[in-house]
Amino acid sequence: MGLLAGLAIFVTFVNVLLGITIIFLERKQVSTTWAWLMVLFFIPIFGFILYLFLGQNLSKAKLFRVSSEATEFFTSLKKRQKKMFDHHHESNYEYQGLMYMNLVNNDSIFSNDNHIEVFTDGHKKMDDLIREIEKAEEFIHIQYYIVRNDETGERLINALSKKAYEGVEVRFLYDDMGSLSLRRSALSPLINAGGHVAAFFPSRIPYINLRLNYRNHRKIAVVDGVVGYIGGFNIGNEYLGLVQKFGYWRDTHLKVSGSAVYSLQTRFYLDWNHASKYKMAPSSRYFPDIQPQGNSGMQIITSGPDSEWQQIKNAYIKLILSAKESVYIQTPYFIPDDSLMDAIKIASLSGVDVKIMIPNKPDHMFVYWATYAHIGQLIDAGVRSFTYENGFLHAKTLVVDGKVASVGTANIDVRSFKLNFEVNAIVYDPILSNELQQIFIEDLANSYEITEEVYRNRTNLIKMKESVSRLLSPIL
Repeated sequence: MGLLAGLAIFVTFVNVLLGITIIFLERKQVSTTWAWLMVLFFIPIFGFILYLFLGQNLSKAKLFRVSSEATEFFTSLKKRQKKMFDHHHESNYEYQGLMYMNLVNNDSIFSNDNHIEVFTDGHKKMDDLIREIEKAEEFIHIQYYIVRNDETGERLINALSKKAYEGVEVRFLYDDMGSLSLRRSALSPLINAGGHVAAFFPSRIPYINLRLNYRNHRKIAVVDGVVGYIGGFNIGNEYLGLVQKFGYWRDTHLKVSGSAVYSLQTRFYLDWNHASKYKMAPSSRYFPDIQPQGNSGMQIITSGPDSEWQQIKNAYIKLILSAKESVYIQTPYFIPDDSLMDAIKIASLSGVDVKIMIPNKPDHMFVYWATYAHIGQLIDAGVRSFTYENGFLHAKTLVVDGKVASVGTANIDVRSFKLNFEVNAIVYDPILSNELQQIFIEDLANSYEITEEVYRNRTNLIKMKESVSRLLSPIL
């Protein structure tokens, strides 16, 4: 027996053992297990190394522990907010089931005293955030998945540093993998000014992060406990349309004032205390009394790999199945599981006008072609799909009947539903929801429809890319 033949037998034997490990020790979903076995088949041994980095299971981890003092504080806060829910929920009876599901399974308190402003342009959103930071008197809490080491990132850090020098309490949280290019030196002005900085799931060993597959994808900003931001924009030049590769950056972000800011503040508190050694004490100063700012109803829902339920996915399904007239979806990545695919098909087959908008260009190749493959599966059900042609579409919005909407950080894919830490706002306001619907309709003027003929005439190369990407979709 030659050396190469012996080596081949050894590699095969080791690969079989590693495959058995994946099958019997991890007990993942069947589709995920098959996807990892395919990786192991095409990349022997090294595929298992990828699995060690990307295949960890945090589903039973208790990441966000709180002290007894904090538990008591948040219990009293929830009681105060639930009184508001009991008083106001009848005005949104049509979506009471969705509100109840979010409340019971995600502690998502409903409030309807909010004023909401929509941003679809990065410059306007960034300018508004900086203005609110400059007005801050007590504290500023900032959390982003990506913070670039560029002019936009520097602008934010400088604004925060200035307020820290003035005595305002500043906390700045970023995801370690998402902000991989962010140098510690770029944060020095803020740290030297007295601001606190923390990274979520940082690498314990330089350049090696065994939890890199679990990312804090949330984007939250809270100023003085009375103004909050939530949505898809990160911090960097490309989000202002200043990077040629992407062109104009089309996203959706909300500015919120009202009691819903309490929920954003609570989420930041939990994430910060998990990531930082400088813990926040539970205090009413972070939850000041808020006078009614408007009449928009809202719930903030969150999910992550540690969640018992896939709350955001469940909310999407509940929203889609409640539709009577229309469902408009914008997402950069569309890789739904069977349950969500069935919900979309059922809505369309029931006569609901279902439209989905995705980017016309990939920023992650396999993810894009998996998206395209799933879009193709919906054409026979009557779903109309479009590619946005005026730059890069990064918005994560879902609008139902022009009455209720979701805006946040979660894409429609397995990663957002199971692996990432996400946050979305469910808005129960026909005026605001209709505004988001009109934005979608305006975007159609800059979009290209993927008709049955267009999809049928795609090239063999595209078909091959779709086939491979679809098989990998459970682990993308």
